[in-house]
Amino acid sequence: MNKKALAILMRARMRPNDLSKLALSPLSNEVNQMLSNSQGNQSGTNVARLATEDGNENLNKQRSFQAVRESMHSAISMNKTEVLDSVLNEFSEGYFSLSFENRSKLLLTLAKEYDLNRTQVRELIKQYLGLQLPSGNAAQSGGVEDEGFLSTFYRIERNLRHSLKPVYEILFERLNTHPGGLKFLTILRADIFSILAEENIASLRALDSYLKEKLSTWLSPAALELHQITWDDPASLLEKIVAYEAVHPISNLIDLKRRLGVGRRCFGYFHSAIPSEPLIFIEVALLKNIAQTIQEVLWDNPPIPENEATCALFYSISSTQPGLAGINLGKFLIKRVITLVKRDMPDISVFATLSPIPGFMQWLLSKLASQSKLAEVEDISCSSADRSGLTFYENVLEPEEERALMDSSGDLAAGKSGMEIMLNLLKPTSHEWTNSAKLLSALKPPLMRLCARNRSTKTY
Repeated sequence: MNKKALAILMRARMRPNDLSKLALSPLSNEVNQMLSNSQGNQSGTNVARLATEDGNENLNKQRSFQAVRESMHSAISMNKTEVLDSVLNEFSEGYFSLSFENRSKLLLTLAKEYDLNRTQVRELIKQYLGLQLPSGNAAQSGGVEDEGFLSTFYRIERNLRHSLKPVYEILFERLNTHPGGLKFLTILRADIFSILAEENIASLRALDSYLKEKLSTWLSPAALELHQITWDDPASLLEKIVAYEAVHPISNLIDLKRRLGVGRRCFGYFHSAIPSEPLIFIEVALLKNIAQTIQEVLWDNPPIPENEATCALFYSISSTQPGLAGINLGKFLIKRVITLVKRDMPDISVFATLSPIPGFMQWLLSKLASQSKLAEVEDISCSSADRSGLTFYENVLEPEEERALMDSSGDLAAGKSGMEIMLNLLKPTSHEWTNSAKLLSALKPPLMRLCARNRSTKTY
């Protein structure tokens, strides 16, 4: 094992399960304090001391929150650029020291107390609506008098645009230009997601929406660098690829080396403000033909020679920053990679994706089970005429699909109808039906059709 492989392995083994929880857990401090006090002290003394320490700890937490709140206010209101960097550092470090409860409290303060001034907005709108619009083509005549007449419109419009910007925009803008600030903003937004998952707060949702717009602008494709990730990259970067792979987990170093080796490509979008890790990365397999299953890609060993490849298959795409959810970097990444692969490998003419469809199988099994149960309760016969009078019954299979399943099931699955047979085939995790060419042929048409229908209606 070389030094790079050893470094990756050791870092993976030594990394705590959840650093954020360790940093934010007040329980660990209490336990350590209790252990240190337990030796040589009587139980009554311990209880009294712990009670005092609990009170001191709560007071320190309150002071800590207040200090971070004050540093946040300074970061927004301060105009002295020479000390602004130290204030932003103080705020970001203080924020990370807060418990999740106090982070939530601080973000709510930011969303409510540093929002836009709606009284001012209403007054400006009132002034604007009170102006008399130019008649006819006066606005286009271009005379000096016309310019003077329109200057009032321009002034109020400028002031209205300014007043529609919330005060917290200043904090976002300053953090974006501050070293480490962009990464901090993604963490901030991830915390907002966690709060909104528990409670839908309108002011916080508005804060999130505004921050998303700013991040979308700052992370435009023009500001991102496309980099091909290889086995020669630093171990710290490869470790992040292993950690952040969200679609098909990388099982070991051999698997990682295979995905970065011959017949494979891995590309990532990087930003200069977060140089040590990709914001998003995509894995590509170079094949002769489009693979039918992911196993063909992951277990293709050895891969075909690259000069024989005619297809580039995108089989995994992963985002490394939870705070960038909803910002569609993946679409731009795929377009850039296609352009690059076309340039370097002109023989490749087919570009395809092989992606999982979250929720589809759960929806399908639930649908088949409910309809099969309804058919059993109502004692439905196989003829469609008998079913037409039932409001809630739906046979998701076409007549020819049902006949094909009834004829192909054999001993693998029993059932009174095609839906029941399909349910009994798909439900077991062993997936024995994949070994039968006849069943594969019978299941493919309904599965493809139902998947397309389900995606178009977005019901799962």
